[in-house]
Amino acid sequence: MSEAALTLSRWWWIRHAPVPAGDGRMIGQLDLAAEIDTAAILPLSRVLPQDALWITTPLQRTGRTAAALAAAAGIETAPLVEPSFAEQHFGRWQGRSHAEVREREPEAWRRFWLSPAEEAPLEGESFAAMMVRVAEAIERLSIAHRGRDIVAVAHAGTVRAALAHALALTPAAALAVTVDPLSLTRLDRFDEIPRAHPDADEGMAPTSWRIAAVNLVV
Repeated sequence: MSEAALTLSRWWWIRHAPVPAGDGRMIGQLDLAAEIDTAAILPLSRVLPQDALWITTPLQRTGRTAAALAAAAGIETAPLVEPSFAEQHFGRWQGRSHAEVREREPEAWRRFWLSPAEEAPLEGESFAAMMVRVAEAIERLSIAHRGRDIVAVAHAGTVRAALAHALALTPAAALAVTVDPLSLTRLDRFDEIPRAHPDADEGMAPTSWRIAAVNLVV
């Protein structure tokens, strides 16, 4: 067996600040603004690493939250925008309330809520499909930025998908996880790297994941 070393990459997953305009509606990938509360932002900003790669999604609520966190921490950053970390797409149900969808499309609604992890909303994507794209992006970025701290400001569904990837959870089990606004979920990834071939392991799976925090509100 060849000699190997372990590298640690720490993922700091943060759900964006609250979106009051979305209360009672299925927001999904609607591009709504977050409500930034400096008093709520400050404690979280103090626990984040200084020398980290920052990632947001294309939706402004994550970009605004990341900018506020970085400013509060005194960090200058130009976040990487990762489309694969966007929230689940709820198709033509986006912007509607649960009651409205249930009334207008009762059969599709019934199928969805019988299997919310596997069934896709009309013209949207299932949570199971979202998990696949999030996992693929995590693997790609973990390899590209191995050994880094990565602060990813994303969405509740994204954080659930990341936790499912680390723990090999089923989609249904992942949906049972609570992810509050401005909560921190930290997932530590250990990669085994052969010392003789440090650049020849791009397809290598992580040795293990360590769950340091889930839905921590600082």
